Amino acid sequence: MSSQAAPETRARADIEVYDTTLRDGAQQEGMNLSVADKMAIAVLLDELGVHFIEGGWPGAIPKDTEFFKRAAKELDFRNAEFCAFGATRKPGVRAYQDTQVLDLVDSEAPVVTLVAKSDTRHVERALRTTGEENLEMIRDTVQFLADEGRRVILDAEHFFDGYRYDPGYAVAAAVAAFEAGAETVVLCDTNGGMLPDWVHEIVAKVATEVDGRLGMHAHNDSGCAVANSLAALAAGARHVQGTINGYGERTGNADLVAVVANLELKRGQLVLAGDGLREATRLSHSISEITNISPFGRQPYVGASAFAHKAGLHASAIRIDPDMYQHVDPSGVGNDMRMLVSDMAGRASIELKGRELGFDLSGQSELLGRVTQRVKDAEAAGYTYDAADASFYLMLREEIDGARPEYFRVESWRTITENPGSRGEDATAEATVKLRAGGQRLVTTGEGNGPVNALDHALRSALIGVYPELEQFELIDFKVRILDAQHGTDAVTRVLIETTDGLRSWSTVGVGPNLIEASWEALTDSAVYGLIHNGVDPR
Repeated sequence: MSSQAAPETRARADIEVYDTTLRDGAQQEGMNLSVADKMAIAVLLDELGVHFIEGGWPGAIPKDTEFFKRAAKELDFRNAEFCAFGATRKPGVRAYQDTQVLDLVDSEAPVVTLVAKSDTRHVERALRTTGEENLEMIRDTVQFLADEGRRVILDAEHFFDGYRYDPGYAVAAAVAAFEAGAETVVLCDTNGGMLPDWVHEIVAKVATEVDGRLGMHAHNDSGCAVANSLAALAAGARHVQGTINGYGERTGNADLVAVVANLELKRGQLVLAGDGLREATRLSHSISEITNISPFGRQPYVGASAFAHKAGLHASAIRIDPDMYQHVDPSGVGNDMRMLVSDMAGRASIELKGRELGFDLSGQSELLGRVTQRVKDAEAAGYTYDAADASFYLMLREEIDGARPEYFRVESWRTITENPGSRGEDATAEATVKLRAGGQRLVTTGEGNGPVNALDHALRSALIGVYPELEQFELIDFKVRILDAQHGTDAVTRVLIETTDGLRSWSTVGVGPNLIEASWEALTDSAVYGLIHNGVDPR
């Protein structure tokens, strides 16, 4: 039986979900968000249903200052409160005199999240001040912002390390914030080195020593960010911070989607505002597109492989009851079950994959046997259908109908690469294809920055007059793998390409003794599949 909680058993939980993708997540290596990017991501985060969206550090970072100015005029959140991030005042001045504190007020954000030291070692070595002065900095800044009408959240930096070193001082920092008017104190595992049982023990103890809402901010350096977040909530915390897709510096922050999905689907606690979890896969991938960071296929819940099944044993059980090999219903997070076809596949896998692609193969044991054997033989030769559904679809059509639709017949093709022989000058490639389509013999030459690119141009140019639908096709990904590399230049080459028509994408595979032959097979398969699924008949 699935471990997903039934909707009627879920209860609204008093847990706040706080997203820091636009600030903490944006510190990930290789990520560089423009103001427009942040505006677009903020809208998607609100759609997910988080309660707080942290926009950045106005005043300290010019780009964030501009973002807050635009956000105040252009963003109208349905679910979330907008937060500005900053630090407590500097030592030796009052909060009303500190320009960076005043910038937080000027940001017009209704919520301000302050970062404050809670580890005496950081107070003395980083701030170079006394423990008492640091506590006064917390009190003064929190009270000033509260008096200015801002809701205040305090992020107690390095709290867990500080608590293990000097628990009395770490708690004193939390108490100072609550007494000055903070509504939540967030305990931060800034170095990301805690383990779930340590987090649970510390949060449970702190909860008995303070009077106020506690939160958790976990980094993933020990691989435990999601588990540590859940442990903190189980110990009494009622506020959790994280980022979409686990973005963040070093190994990242707690992945908010995984945290929320575990709470809602496993513990039966409704924590998001609305039913945004059912859109989590779409939203996660949309944000990946904006950040220009490819989605992680094996990401829990929303990854492309999160509910992908390959082993024949799994498929046999899934055909009877999908819950037998899935911990939740994929639709709960907007994902879907996928069957992977490989040499590990049995007839049940093929039947389920066929159903996924629109073929009813039930009761056709002879056909299933042929396809299963063909898959095993093909994979022994170097093919893979795990990520090439379009090629597998064409294989099924051949076995079911006796042949695939013939949109064109290839006479021959060739490529030429010309290298000028001078440094700094680029090589050029030329390809010629000879085809028959639409009752014509077509001979076309294409140029490109490499032989595969030239072949792609030549193939399209040859067919575009007969099949103008090809105009909208675009190759968007190209992967090469050398198989049996120990054979050197005699090694087999496998090519996977992904193509889009602007509405959907599909992948095909080609295998050959060299890159060009393998690419040609994948390219022609891609054109045929795309035409079939655009409803085009052979001409």
